[in-house]
Amino acid sequence: MTDEPTEGRHGRESSRRENEAPTTWFAEQSGGEQAQERPEPSSDYTEFHTPGYGTPAISDSPPRPLTGFRSERRFSEPTGLPNAPRWNPPPPEWNPPPPPPAEPQTEQFRVIPADAAPEPALPVPYRPEIAQTPYPDLSTSSLLREVKPPPSSGWRRLLYVASGKLINVGESAKDIHHRNLVAQANQPLAGCYRIAVVSLKGGVGKTTITATLGSTLASLRGDRVVAVDANPDRGTLSQKVPLETQATVRHLLRDAGRIQSYSDIRGYTSQGPSRLEVLASETDPAVSEAFSADDYARTLAVLERFYSLVLTDCGTGLMHSAMAAVLAKADTLVVVSSGSVDGARSASATLDWLDAHGHQELVRNSIAVINAVRPRSAKVDIQKVVDHFSRRCRAVRLVPFDPHLEEGAEIDLTRLRRDTREALVELAAVVADGFPKPNRDAMNW
Repeated sequence: MTDEPTEGRHGRESSRRENEAPTTWFAEQSGGEQAQERPEPSSDYTEFHTPGYGTPAISDSPPRPLTGFRSERRFSEPTGLPNAPRWNPPPPEWNPPPPPPAEPQTEQFRVIPADAAPEPALPVPYRPEIAQTPYPDLSTSSLLREVKPPPSSGWRRLLYVASGKLINVGESAKDIHHRNLVAQANQPLAGCYRIAVVSLKGGVGKTTITATLGSTLASLRGDRVVAVDANPDRGTLSQKVPLETQATVRHLLRDAGRIQSYSDIRGYTSQGPSRLEVLASETDPAVSEAFSADDYARTLAVLERFYSLVLTDCGTGLMHSAMAAVLAKADTLVVVSSGSVDGARSASATLDWLDAHGHQELVRNSIAVINAVRPRSAKVDIQKVVDHFSRRCRAVRLVPFDPHLEEGAEIDLTRLRRDTREALVELAAVVADGFPKPNRDAMNW
């Protein structure tokens, strides 16, 4: 056989392939599987073979469209899946089936009944930011020199005055303590605070403690302080201040509907040099005995409108009709005892009676005052008396004997001894320590 030139043989094979339509699929595997017949391609597209999917590459040149067919490319299906169905678009009338229902998630989501649902969180109140100093290096503390408070007593005060106020060695420890007590007594107070002064035994200085405590609070604070005489047995509270009016608590109740301002109520009270005002009781025992719980409640309702502190000087009879209202309205209790044995026993019996009649909270927050109505006796151990009341009351304070208080006349704080004034300031500070704390969120708003 004569060998034909390679170029001529390839040319005749290329011409033959251009005139013949592809009619078979070639096997992809190298094992020489038998070719399968396939239908003739329609005239709507041109066969395009993708290298790597099993169809033999005829030449390295790009495929050319066959004669008589439109030039539209289509990727051939992989020969590795001979029976794979060809995807066809769904008909227009076909509707997809609904998805299967979701499984109930009982573990992740649970329905909480309304009664068991947690309460919603309270809204956070608006709290404006505290303004900062725009120029810290120009603040008062950085520009002004620190000035020590001048001494108020002792040799320090004498040296300060003798040097023409040029030598200031500062305050003593006692002066600093006094200044702190005054600051404590001046704590802010929201609303009206009611103080009841009680004792079962007469002659222990209950009325004197009411007047001196009220005078001290009025002299230290800037708000109004009034003391009410609720003693049905001809009380003497009005004798502790200069008498300015003959009006009594009965006149106040009679004219309560016409009192609209502080100047109106001022006509029914007498005021001392310390700014303490006193509302007197009736001098006729028959009339004062008729002062009932309702009368006291009405009186207190009028006073609360114009005064920040109301002190009530109670009688010795705890079963008096007005005592129920006094104890029900009181914010704190001051129990007065003398330094004697019978005075301490009477004060302790007062606490027992209050405990037995449902006033345990008043007893726990009460203040015991041991008042020396006469010079101290060396036979009575006052410290044991203090220890006894310390276990039952919130605080215990001692008021020493003072000749000015023994007079029984009008009280002038400037005439008291220094230790007596200091003891009264301590008592006022302890009382103020029980004031309700103001709501700072409401103040910021």
